[in-house]
Amino acid sequence: MKKSTFCIGLMSGTSLDGLDICYVRFDSNNSFEILQAETIDYSLELKNQLKNAYSISSMELCELDIQFGYYLGEQVKSFVQKYKINQLDFVASHGQTIFHQPYKKFTLQIGNGAAVASRCNQKIICDFRTQDVVLGGQGAPLVPIGDEFLFNQFDACLNLGGFSNISMNRNGKRIAFDVCPVNIVLNFYANQLGFDFDKDGELAAKGKFNQDLIDELNQLSFYKENIPKSLGFEWVENQFLTIVEKYNISTEDKLNSCLKHMVEQLTNCFKNYDINNVLITGGGVKNKLLINLLLKNTSTEILIPEANLIDFKEALIFAFLGYRRNNNQINCLSSVTGASKDHSSGVIYNI
Repeated sequence: MKKSTFCIGLMSGTSLDGLDICYVRFDSNNSFEILQAETIDYSLELKNQLKNAYSISSMELCELDIQFGYYLGEQVKSFVQKYKINQLDFVASHGQTIFHQPYKKFTLQIGNGAAVASRCNQKIICDFRTQDVVLGGQGAPLVPIGDEFLFNQFDACLNLGGFSNISMNRNGKRIAFDVCPVNIVLNFYANQLGFDFDKDGELAAKGKFNQDLIDELNQLSFYKENIPKSLGFEWVENQFLTIVEKYNISTEDKLNSCLKHMVEQLTNCFKNYDINNVLITGGGVKNKLLINLLLKNTSTEILIPEANLIDFKEALIFAFLGYRRNNNQINCLSSVTGASKDHSSGVIYNI
């Protein structure tokens, strides 16, 4: 294995706020350097196509799979030209999740790998989830493999995205699970007030918390379930928001109460798992009120990295999944996903 590998990771999440592109160098000792990174905003047309893809016909979905693959390839080509990249071993692409039903043994991320390769003329590694699902796993989360090898100097790694999810090593095995909803709820109520999101937590700061609401949210059965466990929008809609909407309080008060509930669940998690320090990334890090309340309410050391890692950790780790797949090394952990065995997942397209 050569000493350094140069690759690009592509990540497109459920929030559809854009395509994260991360150009990174990995060395054989699992050290890395993010060399360039940026987020490409989706056009309104493409965002709507991806948002509605679950409801279109199978023929239209096949077409979108190819067209989105072409789009990804073109973005990689432009990125390579923009930053004058002349060392690139492969591109690792997550694609866009359209269906994910592991209990029925299927998951679908569109952005056809052959189409990506044809437009950027690079080796493509993609479709990281399917193999895990057919092996009986959840196909998620996949990021903890990166936490295990790239960030193992921390007691735990916490991502504050649509949902908060945490990973840590316990008894020689990496475990990971969702803790509570975060931006998926905060954005929902910010939208009601005419904002895309609650910048710095300023909207929540205008409200006051309702202790009865917080107490009721804390009683949700999910918080008492054993791990591994994960959350989805359907749960938020049918259980979480149903409780919040029972209360005749202002939207700002709902934001404030939900945010304090989230802080309580996160700090309980730190305490229950005896976490001394935690690396926090994801969009929720930019919510100053959320972070200040976390700092105020826990003795766990909160570690916030530089901006590139906050924004591009997922794209970085999908590049790492590709790196390990390219070397036929394990990149999916059964202790995390529940699959029948550890394995090396990803489909490779050579041009």
